[in-house]
Amino acid sequence: MADTPTITATPTRRPFTGSCHCGAVRYIVYLTLPHVPPPATNLRNHDGRLHQVIYRCNCSTCLKTGVMHIRLPSPPDDFLLLSPLDPLHELSDYQCFGKMLHWLFCRTCGVRCFTFAGEGEVLEKVVPKTTTGIAAAGEKVAVWSPNRGWVEDMERYLSVNAYTLDAGQEGLDLREWTEKKLLLYVDCLSSKGGPADRTYEKPFDGGAY
Repeated sequence: MADTPTITATPTRRPFTGSCHCGAVRYIVYLTLPHVPPPATNLRNHDGRLHQVIYRCNCSTCLKTGVMHIRLPSPPDDFLLLSPLDPLHELSDYQCFGKMLHWLFCRTCGVRCFTFAGEGEVLEKVVPKTTTGIAAAGEKVAVWSPNRGWVEDMERYLSVNAYTLDAGQEGLDLREWTEKKLLLYVDCLSSKGGPADRTYEKPFDGGAY
């Protein structure tokens, strides 16, 4: 197959809501859908920033915690945490292996909405009323997001768990990501997940669809 699957509809950047099971963690993420997967051999654009990437990894952490990763082009602009506003202290945290990443999870229901490394800040931003119902059109509310000027590297990382996106939102259908081979599979169990260790075809050994 071609390195990049074919997309027929016009991709549009739109806000989508997500949450843990009990609702203590709530967020807005801006996704461009239908998803345009980047070539498996190059996940970054000309300025070094990530394209929007949706993938599953076969490492033990991702498998056992049930994570489908969404990596965003600009986390400070694309991810707005509505609650809690101090996630590194108000959420439970699990760190493993090199302990670079915070695998944060709700203290009540245990759901993991996002994984983070780096620094965040609380800002006032305009929140789309259509996604939350908590703000009038044009009203600013306090949100937490990664620091401005963010460029992902080994010390700055944000991954949203696609399984925590709220169901029933127009234009959001997780099934098609697998059915249309838009979901990238990454081999981090036996390698470093480099260009030769990524494919849209099927999971690597130990992975899951």
